[in-house]
Amino acid sequence: MKNELGFKLMLAFEGFEVPQRIRDWLGERPSAGFTLFRPLNVQTPAQVRALTAELQTIAAQANQPPLIIAADQEGGQLNALGEETTLFPGNMALGAARDADLARQVGQAIGRELAAMGVNVNYAPNCDINSNPHNPACGIRAFGDDPALATEMAAALVTGMQAEGVAATIKHFPGKGEAKVDSHYAMPLIDHSRARLAAVELRPFRAAIDAGAKLIMSGHFAIPALTGSLVLPATLSRAVMRDFVRDELGFDGIVITDALDMGAISQGAGQIVDVITAVRAEIDLLLLTNDEEVQERLYAGLQLAFSRGLIEDCHLEPSLARIMALKRWIGQMVQPPLEVVACAEHQELAQTVANRSVTLVRNDAGLLPLHLPSEARIAVIMPRPKDLTPADTSSFITPTLATAVRAHHPHVDEFITNHPPTIDEITSLREKAAGYDLLIVGTLSAAMDEMQAVLVKALLGTAVPTITIALRTPYDLTVYPDAKTHICTYSILPSAMRALAAALFDEIPFQGRLPVRLGELYEFGHGLVGEHCSAGQ
Repeated sequence: MKNELGFKLMLAFEGFEVPQRIRDWLGERPSAGFTLFRPLNVQTPAQVRALTAELQTIAAQANQPPLIIAADQEGGQLNALGEETTLFPGNMALGAARDADLARQVGQAIGRELAAMGVNVNYAPNCDINSNPHNPACGIRAFGDDPALATEMAAALVTGMQAEGVAATIKHFPGKGEAKVDSHYAMPLIDHSRARLAAVELRPFRAAIDAGAKLIMSGHFAIPALTGSLVLPATLSRAVMRDFVRDELGFDGIVITDALDMGAISQGAGQIVDVITAVRAEIDLLLLTNDEEVQERLYAGLQLAFSRGLIEDCHLEPSLARIMALKRWIGQMVQPPLEVVACAEHQELAQTVANRSVTLVRNDAGLLPLHLPSEARIAVIMPRPKDLTPADTSSFITPTLATAVRAHHPHVDEFITNHPPTIDEITSLREKAAGYDLLIVGTLSAAMDEMQAVLVKALLGTAVPTITIALRTPYDLTVYPDAKTHICTYSILPSAMRALAAALFDEIPFQGRLPVRLGELYEFGHGLVGEHCSAGQ
């Protein structure tokens, strides 16, 4: 049993081909598998397919069962397999579209593309309820703040994804939507009663389990209603990971930790204590990053813990049986041709999601739909995309808002600011605004970025008609509430920008509805839906 402890570790490495260190590891030690990361392992779909095939070949030559190969292909702000895959707008856009069958189709398309690239586990869907608008790590990764909506969408994504032979991972159990800090940096406290958890946070997890989800990812946060402790992360609690997950929820699949390099988990020499605690809590897989020293230290530490009786066969046997069952399941996956990645059918589906999610929140000035004279000048202003959390690939996205608007109107100038904008940029843009007939101002989570709100307020103070766009989280209107025309897209991806521009110029109707409440301004489900949304509708 000691020699099988390697099956507990999900490893990672840097390289677009398999490095010699990983070849040696697979030749000498049992291994669960690998997580692929966008900056470390991904160039093109063809390269990823070759990389995963090489990993599986090396494992087979070492008489190992099929490797678990995973990635965070959530859609929206987190696309771990690069911009040459189909870029779906993400969970909150699906929440705004309000169509479970559409979500199932998206899950199936994502699964098909992952399978074509040799990835057999997706760390998705995110089942957190975004009940805290200021949650720094959730936002558009959630379907919204309504448990019923999240429940329906999560089950649909799981069903679609696993129909293609790719295992879904529901996260972050038992729900961290209320978190006030990012667990990458510190440990959040989720201080809800068991009754509240049952009524809100746990509902999408239960539905996803009923839909057959193969994996649950644990959350690194304190949840005293389940653990009885203000300092113990749920990941390390047997009361959560064994008693609650197995006995109360009846889940018989794999439980995997969130990444073990996060600030909510002990780091350095003391990390082995948390790892042993997780194994004794019957966590199945330990998610590591690419730090070679950490991988070696934890592998050796687990071996020593077993030899000293801190980890016993009773902690390992059920877990290893579950891991082998998953490996057998993924081993049956039929790999589609690479041509399915970013195929026309999937691109059309992504555009459908974008078209149906774009939400007209306010049109008090009657600006929409736009019917501008051909000589009118439009200024499009937005911050340069960047990764706002470690679970983010936005920095890889080139802004296309101005390009999308330019497809409908000839005179469009683009202004990309720093993120956040500087005082000098704000002053300059306010002066330049007078030379335009319309301002289209996009913001990226301005509700948590004071300077973006300062910019919008400065531009609203001019006499130039202005349309504000929440390009990421929908809460931005709460920090510049004087905006008269406001839209939410839930995404900066090209499909969302095309949908926005088409709706602005009356080529498609606004169809989305808010999947969250906007403070005291608008309730869940609000949206000015229809072909012609004039003031007062």
